[in-house]
Amino acid sequence: IPGAEEEEKGYWKDVGTLDTFWEANMDLVGLHPHFNLYNKKWPVLTYIPPLPPAKFVHFNDSRTGHAINSMIGSGTIISGALVENSVVGYSVRIHSFAHVEHSVIMNNVEIGREAKIRKAIIDKHVRIAPGANVGYDLDTDRKKFQITENGIVVIPKGAKVA
Repeated sequence: IPGAEEEEKGYWKDVGTLDTFWEANMDLVGLHPHFNLYNKKWPVLTYIPPLPPAKFVHFNDSRTGHAINSMIGSGTIISGALVENSVVGYSVRIHSFAHVEHSVIMNNVEIGREAKIRKAIIDKHVRIAPGANVGYDLDTDRKKFQITENGIVVIPKGAKVA
């Protein structure tokens, strides 16, 4: 890989399972990822929709829209919510007082006010209702969704989560 450090050369990660897919994404938001997406000599060649930059709104005593150790896609609005250690796709809306941690959120997802998401892979076009919890009670989650061997909750494309 042009421009890669010696330890980055020959990077390969088998993402053939949901657990390894999640692990690869979590590595990207780490302080020193095994694969550097910011290498200017080896650009990422992919479709990028014509969207505005991500937007973080609300900053007052009761709520602050922010993301920590995360990658946030274009057109996403984090409105008074907290996102930690997560990869968030484009055109995602995360409403006030929601908390997303250690998760992979695909494109065009809406996460309602006060919803809580932990250790999840959420596919495209999913709607998470206000106040819903995902990843906090795996026995309850297992009744509706797939849970991987490592306890990652997988929500399929287009699902509506109450």
